Amino acid sequence: EHPDQVRVNEVREDDGVIVLELSVADDDYGNVIGRGGRTAAALRTVVKTAAVSSKRRVFVDIVDA
Repeated sequence: EHPDQVRVNEVREDDGVIVLELSVADDDYGNVIGRGGRTAAALRTVVKTAAVSSKRRVFVDIVDA
């Protein structure tokens, strides 16, 4: 509902892991998580699959805004 409030912050850790911190508007938080966490799980699967093909470890963390 509020695409202008979506923020992605990339954090690179010492061990080479990349953490993508995703924050959205409070109204959109439930939509991003999805019923039973399905949408969040699908998002993490897509990111992890893309990361494997580039031989990197990437995680998605959905944070409260």
